[in-house]
Amino acid sequence: MTLTVIQHVLERLKAIGISDVFGVPGDYAFPVNDAICNDPAMRWIGCANELNAAYAADGYARIKGMAALCTTYGVGELSAINGIAGAYAEHLPIFHLVGAPGMAVQTSRRAMHHTLGNGEYDLFHRMSEPVVCAHAVMTPQNVAYETERLIAEALFHRRPVYMVFPADYANQPVLGSAEPIRAPGSNAEALEAAVAAIVAALDKAETACVLPGILIARSGLKAAMQAVIDKSGLPFATMFMDKSVLDEQQAGFIGMYDGAIMSEEVRGFVEECDQVLAIGTLASDFNTGAFTARLDPARTISIGHHHVHVGGKTYGNVELGNALEALSKKLTKRNWRRIPAVSLGAKSGKGNDPITVEALYPRWAEFLKPDDIVIGETGTASMGLGFALIPKGATFHNQTLWGSIGWATPAAVGAAAAAPGRRVVLVTGDGSHQLTAQEIGQFGRLGLKPVVFVLNNDGYLIERLLCKDPEIAYNDIAPWRYTELPHALGCDGWFTARVTTCAEFDEALEQAGKADSGVYIEVVTDAYAASPLAMKLHESMASLYKA
Repeated sequence: MTLTVIQHVLERLKAIGISDVFGVPGDYAFPVNDAICNDPAMRWIGCANELNAAYAADGYARIKGMAALCTTYGVGELSAINGIAGAYAEHLPIFHLVGAPGMAVQTSRRAMHHTLGNGEYDLFHRMSEPVVCAHAVMTPQNVAYETERLIAEALFHRRPVYMVFPADYANQPVLGSAEPIRAPGSNAEALEAAVAAIVAALDKAETACVLPGILIARSGLKAAMQAVIDKSGLPFATMFMDKSVLDEQQAGFIGMYDGAIMSEEVRGFVEECDQVLAIGTLASDFNTGAFTARLDPARTISIGHHHVHVGGKTYGNVELGNALEALSKKLTKRNWRRIPAVSLGAKSGKGNDPITVEALYPRWAEFLKPDDIVIGETGTASMGLGFALIPKGATFHNQTLWGSIGWATPAAVGAAAAAPGRRVVLVTGDGSHQLTAQEIGQFGRLGLKPVVFVLNNDGYLIERLLCKDPEIAYNDIAPWRYTELPHALGCDGWFTARVTTCAEFDEALEQAGKADSGVYIEVVTDAYAASPLAMKLHESMASLYKA
């Protein structure tokens, strides 16, 4: 049977591991929507709006390695573009399927709905270009080739791609065929030279450590990275964006490195090492403690996605996976100096004591179980929990670089859909939650059972800390009755609780740990109960204002 244009694309997406498509339907996208829903091996997950759908695809891609999103032309794709931009910034391959007006309409330049009325039909296509790594208009003649090209581009760059389906082409039969494009390997000579230079640098070093980065996780290279650690015996720390890239319960983990802002013991150890291997990392503001990290370039070996920099020389056409595989064969184990892992202190507070920072984050850390998927919202919630030791097999996800508030709730839906057999723990703030709380209803509709914590500190705490006037009106939000949301949004039978004291919190955590249902707990704290990292950022910003 000859496949249609959209059927061909869906077959290829299924072949690389995508079985769900997030989105919002629209008339121009009906041929695409219909094909997804009529495919017995595909699941359509309709979200409350396109931005939420993009966030959900982001969360799905963090677990499965890639995701698919479907929106309609103009109004739908522009609503989703913020989420697509976040996926681009954080190296997540998302296939954005856009249903567009038919080519017969486009060539006539008619003033159709969802357009600007000026007859230009490539405007939104052009708007998307900076936040995708490749794009194409899918036709019967090119769909076979372009599908393979876009898959190759998305997986090579680990970033979104944009696929337009004109409504009158989507259901036409495919003309022609194409073989899958093989991922490029490393240049053999460059790889050998780069690995030899790294081994030589480490042989001369008395102290060394590794900073494994987010590209390790995005590229599915955790096992290869762990093999390097096991073979070499090197200790490692992670920066904020890179948390839980490797198991934090192993002896080699020394804690979180965040420049001079946090963990002085870790900072001193890392920055004093003779060699630091930064592997797949990004020197962003949050990763470097507001650019307070002081890594000497002469003593830093950088292994990037497609290149290696060592000893003042850059080796191009060296793939990250190839470099790790070669290093695991070349390195020899040594008894490298290390320090004990630095993490949160013991929990405090009991009975009717209020829930302070010292009471909150250690309790959350104790609540986590092996293999949990932890989604931490941008802001104070993730900044506090980010410095807890995560159990074996658990992963911590935060939109560190893009930092779009509201991301976490839909991302948790996507993560739960991608891994229904694992427990998803969502930690979000009240302000962020109000942006995208509609997606709580998806958990109930899909039969998923997350544990949701909403930190109610009566407004935008991170902004109160960063702005000049903490009490200014734009930091205030509406006082919602949060624990009523699951029932209102269709999540029947969930365990819900509102806790204001340590005793109430302890009881709720005990019940949540035993619950055979979704869990939703509102945790009420003082408006200024900020984690140490948030307070350090506050101090840094305050000094800038004084300057």
